[in-house]
Amino acid sequence: MSGADVQAATAAARPQRAPGSLRLFWRAFAENRGAVVGFAVMLLLVAVALLADWVAPHSPVVQFRDHFLAPPMWQRGGSAEFLLGTDDVGRDILSRLIHGARLSLLIGLAVVALSLSGGTVLGLSAAFAGGTADIAIMRLMDILLVFPSLLLAIVIVAILGPSLFNAMIAVAIVTLPNYTRLSRAAALGELARDYVTATRSAGAGTLRLMFLTVLPNCTAPLIVQATLGFSSAILDAAALGFLGLGAQPPTPEWGTMLAGALEFYQRAWWVLAFPGIAILVTVLAFNLMGDGLRDALDPRLKR
Repeated sequence: MSGADVQAATAAARPQRAPGSLRLFWRAFAENRGAVVGFAVMLLLVAVALLADWVAPHSPVVQFRDHFLAPPMWQRGGSAEFLLGTDDVGRDILSRLIHGARLSLLIGLAVVALSLSGGTVLGLSAAFAGGTADIAIMRLMDILLVFPSLLLAIVIVAILGPSLFNAMIAVAIVTLPNYTRLSRAAALGELARDYVTATRSAGAGTLRLMFLTVLPNCTAPLIVQATLGFSSAILDAAALGFLGLGAQPPTPEWGTMLAGALEFYQRAWWVLAFPGIAILVTVLAFNLMGDGLRDALDPRLKR
């Protein structure tokens, strides 16, 4: 058969989406108020990250030597020039938090892109190959899952060397099994569908079946996992930065800011509190949005 015949057979057998599906999806998503709040916070974080150079009142690395450990503006001794105070070397905390948002979102995006693409390819390959290849891939993923994620990331960074790039590689490897197992399970469920059988009978090759026929119908669980994995990537990268294995000073990364603030927690609470709050709000926002996406994309969870 020609390529046009293959496309026609695939389109006829594949489940069609109802008109207005985007509107129905948003209606189901908006039923979860927490998810809407998380989505709004995520949009705010993205806007702050993109406009960090214009929104931040100061450079994140400039030291104001007359303002060491200056308190927030609402405390005695505070100044409107430094709304959230300064750290132990006189750097503006608000500016570092704003630029840290850009870095944290970049870390999450890079980690999710690496682990999602790699895990999807491995999962689809295991589902289509079967036999020894399937067993080998899944046993390798099981081995990675045996180790605690943070411990495995620490070992990988210790081998590669402490840096932000190596931390992202380590977190991507740690989260790879989740996407591999999920994409394999979704692909196995789709392989028994009529539209896959029709496309295979029309003469479509394996790669076409994998990436053009089966993969588009496996995206819903992968999108949900990617959203939840985004928050996990930010949290793991912050943990590595806190341990001194991620971003190195003076990079304005939230975990690194926490590590440098430990010795001042008794007399300068703001140096430790604000980076921790930033991590908490970001991770909570992405988790809430992920829950809303799961409820909206899974018909079994709709009321």
